[in-house]
Amino acid sequence: MQAIIDEAKRMGATHAVEISPRDVVTARWVRLKCRYGCPGYGRSLTCPPHSPTPEETAAILGEYRSAVLVHRRGDWPDCMDQMISLERFAFLRGYHKAFGFSCGPCRLCEECDTKKPCAHPDRVRPSMEACGIDVFETASRAGLPIDVATERSDIPDYYALLLVE
Repeated sequence: MQAIIDEAKRMGATHAVEISPRDVVTARWVRLKCRYGCPGYGRSLTCPPHSPTPEETAAILGEYRSAVLVHRRGDWPDCMDQMISLERFAFLRGYHKAFGFSCGPCRLCEECDTKKPCAHPDRVRPSMEACGIDVFETASRAGLPIDVATERSDIPDYYALLLVE
């Protein structure tokens, strides 16, 4: 696990910590924030209602013994690419069930045709929020910083999650 944490930090993470999947909080209300507040709702296969539900996510979390919560302070435009790279890094080290959750909406296609299969299934992962993960509570349980950005000039906290087994 330390090699995965070190790799996440090498890739620019501010923090990367091992956590128990039991400390990842899922809740149905999280997807309300997507549905009523995000202009991307329903426009991408990685976003609700196409992404795993909180109930599906909770069941998936129960199939893992460990996870790495990755935090980056400030802009993280390549979050999805980095999580796919970190997932591959873990897989090549024997973690055959490695799966990453990204942060934010998918930006691979200018417009996603949600009626067809994803054009980039090997390069895309859903965000934690899209799957009903309460990022604020999960980060707090891990002892990591997370603040509400109240001004446009505030530096945001971004989180991603790698499940490993």
